[in-house]
Amino acid sequence: MSSSTPDSLNLGRLNRRAFFTTAAKGLGAAALLSNLPKGWSAPDVGTSEAPESPNVNFGMIALTDCSPIVIAHEKGLFKKYGINSTVTKGANWAAIRDSLSSGSIQATHMLTGMPFASTMGLLGSPKKPMIIPWLMNRNGQAITLKQEWNGKVGADPKAIKPFADAAKAKGEPLTFAMTFPPGTHAMWMRYYLAAGGIHPDTDVSLITVPPAQMVANMKIGKMDGFCVGEPWGARSIADKIGYTSVTTQDLWKDHPEKVCAFTEEFAEKNPKTVKAVLKALHEASVWLDDMANRAEQCEIVSKATYINCPPSIILGRLMGDLDYGDGRKVKDEYYMHFSKRNCNYPQPKYGTWWLSQFRRWGMVTGAPDYEGIVKKVMRTDIYEEAMKEIGYVHGGLDNSKETLFDGVTFDPADPEGYAKSFAINSIKG
Repeated sequence: MSSSTPDSLNLGRLNRRAFFTTAAKGLGAAALLSNLPKGWSAPDVGTSEAPESPNVNFGMIALTDCSPIVIAHEKGLFKKYGINSTVTKGANWAAIRDSLSSGSIQATHMLTGMPFASTMGLLGSPKKPMIIPWLMNRNGQAITLKQEWNGKVGADPKAIKPFADAAKAKGEPLTFAMTFPPGTHAMWMRYYLAAGGIHPDTDVSLITVPPAQMVANMKIGKMDGFCVGEPWGARSIADKIGYTSVTTQDLWKDHPEKVCAFTEEFAEKNPKTVKAVLKALHEASVWLDDMANRAEQCEIVSKATYINCPPSIILGRLMGDLDYGDGRKVKDEYYMHFSKRNCNYPQPKYGTWWLSQFRRWGMVTGAPDYEGIVKKVMRTDIYEEAMKEIGYVHGGLDNSKETLFDGVTFDPADPEGYAKSFAINSIKG
């Protein structure tokens, strides 16, 4: 018999731990552990890769583009990567922001502009640095106009200008709604109105309404148009309350839309947790972009705990079957998608575009630090690390120019020149 000293026992434990950790990475933990002798266990297999904070509460708003988070939760994909997930529906975007800032949720479905506004302390947002390591979807929003204009105003916002001028002259300006001042819907609505010769800050009233309340507010005559994510554009048509003037993909093909956001503080303390979340979101997003799964997606996300809308209303636009409600019907190849065409890479140029719009609309005084702020918020490094760990080959960085529906081209190398190029603006300083 050989004797064992405390040092030799410790060495044996360390060697055994190293064996399990290395072998689990190479062979897969399940395969390895299934062949262990009876009575053996390896409680620390993979602990070096385990999330630091496995319990993650995810925020979401009742919009179709919450789907990656919901599907990753419902299909056990978060669990697969060591995340014990819960999903909490927020009443509005301000509530979501405040919950993330306070730590009552740790990750969230969020409008692209919100982490920038919070990082910079703009538009009533308490200054709390946030990051975007993941773009959740492209496309899938719409600008809805009241039924009274059906047949009078189509896709061209210039047709609204006579109505806007007349209402302003009476001292009763038209009212348009978006979901949050620095968010996507606000920027789409502002861009659309300005392209029609209408100043969103002086010619009309621009109000904030939570997504799920848009249709009800239009029904009682509180607004003339709104911009929001699906399914509420389709819902307005089904309820004969309004019709679609343009989808946001009509404004900008494959535009960025929602993100998965974290506070910078949480991400710095929990890098493995953040990467685990991204890995699960990747699998959910690939599943979502299999069109054969879209009907099941709608059944899941339509539940009262999530969107609370009939699946049939959600499904049409997810399949690219677009009925504008004014006689126009198209098969739209730019329907909402979640993974394809390098959807999820947090392209810095999109952050730069947002800052150019903050500049254009007087949300900042003087030129912002475009490069510095974007580098702080759009975390390509985290995305790339997470995808490398699962062997996913993404499309990488894209600094190409973008041209929107009015023919104006955005060059990410000159955001300040772009912001100042628009005749209609609210630039300060």
